[in-house]
Amino acid sequence: MSKAESSSSNQVKVDISLSPRVNSVKPSKTVAITDHATALAQAGVPVIRLAAGEPDFDTPAIIAEAGINAIREGYTRYSPNAGTLELRTAICHKLKEENGISYTPDQIVVSNGAKQSILQAVLAVCSPGDEVIIPAPYWVSYPEMARLADATPVILPTLISDNFLLDPELLESNITEKSRLLILCSPSNPTGSVYPKKLLEKIAEIVAKNPRLLVLSDEIYEHIIYAPATHTSFASLPGMWERTLTVNGFSKAFAMTGWRLGYIAGPKNFIAACNKIQSQSTSGASSIAQKAGVAALGLGYAGGEVVSSMVKAFRERRDFLVKSFGELEGVKISEPQGAFYLFIDFSSYYGLEVEGFGKIENSESLCRYLLDEGQVALVPGDAFGDDSCIRISYAASLTTLQASFERIKKALISLRPAVPV
Repeated sequence: MSKAESSSSNQVKVDISLSPRVNSVKPSKTVAITDHATALAQAGVPVIRLAAGEPDFDTPAIIAEAGINAIREGYTRYSPNAGTLELRTAICHKLKEENGISYTPDQIVVSNGAKQSILQAVLAVCSPGDEVIIPAPYWVSYPEMARLADATPVILPTLISDNFLLDPELLESNITEKSRLLILCSPSNPTGSVYPKKLLEKIAEIVAKNPRLLVLSDEIYEHIIYAPATHTSFASLPGMWERTLTVNGFSKAFAMTGWRLGYIAGPKNFIAACNKIQSQSTSGASSIAQKAGVAALGLGYAGGEVVSSMVKAFRERRDFLVKSFGELEGVKISEPQGAFYLFIDFSSYYGLEVEGFGKIENSESLCRYLLDEGQVALVPGDAFGDDSCIRISYAASLTTLQASFERIKKALISLRPAVPV
């Protein structure tokens, strides 16, 4: 035996095990599908990608210029952990004027995207064994964030016939002494549903009866909303300011996904805890992105004309898709009132055998079929807690959406719905 072989045989094996906390977390299906579709496109396959939750618009020029000027003017050093005073002051002004909720700069933490803000909030307020109540369909990361905090996600289903809105009675019947956090997202990802103020008031009455229960209100899509629907911040309701953590950001309304900039607002003791977590993880958000954020908030009420023109385009796309898919056999739709997603029930196609593909058993296999046969990348509903549906992002040009609909229609045309609707 050679010396190298002897050394190899005596080598101690490295322990490659991972922590139970990480093993309990599922990878993001939206990220996985987007990456797969991107790889196909790079390989020359003409895939239409409607999986990612990302506006197709460029960042508005005035915002981009603010970022460029920040670089040119040497504004490139570490920023304060909680965010620059300039941006936090601008956020306070925005929340007061647009949302009717008052904060001081020390009640705001700016992070590298709203996703980080949400995770830090969950880590800050949840103890092992606590329950996090999450209406389904939900954004894919909510349950996994609860698991990262050693908390238990409690999923409450909603119905397409109720526009995927949480039933207050169902909420009340599922609150226990372990209930710590209720996560609400309005306008919703993945459904586009918007919670009416009266329904939020009913939910607030239930929350008020439970001293331990806090609310995380994810309002990242607030400006992408279609009249007559209107946005209500949960913290603005009577008695809810003290127990609400409001999360928002710049990615969706201002087409700033790559700038990575979000924030959380709430009572000082909770926000200080979020700030502490951030100080030992990423520290402050990009100084350049924060200058751009100040410019975004300076565009006027709800982003002014710049944002309203994008919302107008989203609405046109929504209307086209709702009308087109509504004409397909075996499809159920809840018309979205905000965001830029359709969450469509295709379950009547489940159980069908497809020659050369196999059986369409669920939302995941149907998405694989539509990717293989129609070359359109969508996200299966099981990623959002509702396997009967598929999420379609209409953050793409109308021409692209028209082409994608024709591809999907062609792929489905040979399939006969098991249960006519």
